[in-house]
Amino acid sequence: AMEDVIAKFVSQKISKTRWRPLPAAALQPPDLFATGSWDNEDNRISIWSVGGVGNVDPSGDYHAEPQLLCDIRHNGDVMDMQFLDQERIVVASSTGAVTVFRHHQNNQTLSASQRWEKAHYHVGQETSCGGAACTGVICNNPEIVTVGEDGRINLFRADQKHAVRTIENADSSTLHAVTFLRTTEILTVNSIGQLKIWDLRQQRNEPSQIFSLTSDRVPLHCVDRHPNQQHIVATGGQDGMLSIWDIRQDTTPVSLLNAHEAEMWEVHFHPSNPDHLFTCSEDGSLWHWNASTDISEKPSFLHQGGRSTTYFSHNTVNKSVISAWLSNDPTKDRMEITNLISNQALSVNSLDVLGPCLVYGTDAEAIYVSKHLLA
Repeated sequence: AMEDVIAKFVSQKISKTRWRPLPAAALQPPDLFATGSWDNEDNRISIWSVGGVGNVDPSGDYHAEPQLLCDIRHNGDVMDMQFLDQERIVVASSTGAVTVFRHHQNNQTLSASQRWEKAHYHVGQETSCGGAACTGVICNNPEIVTVGEDGRINLFRADQKHAVRTIENADSSTLHAVTFLRTTEILTVNSIGQLKIWDLRQQRNEPSQIFSLTSDRVPLHCVDRHPNQQHIVATGGQDGMLSIWDIRQDTTPVSLLNAHEAEMWEVHFHPSNPDHLFTCSEDGSLWHWNASTDISEKPSFLHQGGRSTTYFSHNTVNKSVISAWLSNDPTKDRMEITNLISNQALSVNSLDVLGPCLVYGTDAEAIYVSKHLLA
């Protein structure tokens, strides 16, 4: 319920929130997350703790607001951010730079351990090179892939000074986001509604496949790959629609689901429970999409705690959504959608989910943590 959400006001517009990944064998819930800010005079990368000491209320629940462990100034708006490992965070800047920050846990400080200053840039007649925003970054340690407004794709390796590979004119439009499909393959989304698959083993600078939303060329802002089924991809964009793709077959989405009333900024499958998907938007909403099969057995949904629930009959969306997201099973005819935020007027720019925990950040200069997501 909503009362599980802890808010922390931070005097900065938050553009990105990311849980620190847990060690492979860890059983405990995540305890640290990072945030990046934008549109402030002084943007910052911050590390927050949600674990450990704090007030336990009579029900045994832990209620304490996130504690700032350390922060560091960041040049430009934080456009994207991913943990490379337990200690290092890769940050994409509106200046075109990509920086690796190291979190020193012994003395709780952050330092810039590596920077690619002009990872993305515009080559113009007047200026030798003006920075172009680096819009997206994805990591598969030690590899780091970045995309930008300049239509360029870079492959970096942590601890190597120069790009391992650059695809110069990968796209004539802005690339907004990137994800790994497998270790040698990435998928990008662009500002004219296209998905492109790139095989990093190929030396030629052409995508191996191109997918298109529709003739409308709606800009796509975000993409996530299903954690267990690499052919299932979710995207969101300027029109707020959620699109589910099966990249083995069609070059158009398997389903288009009406979602937000404004730009969708991020989409994330739950990493260990991928029948659950989360989206957030400029319209101030954060939606939890539940496609798990036990829904049809639930007798009814109540409107609890400011939540609203919508059903889509799957007949209206091409009978789709041998994952729950693609099944044509007639018993699976509805999806539960819950808006996890009530009465938020300003944009929800970023969210991250890990285990039972959700963190999201907004233009209302606040971060929110819920520790009982799928309870």
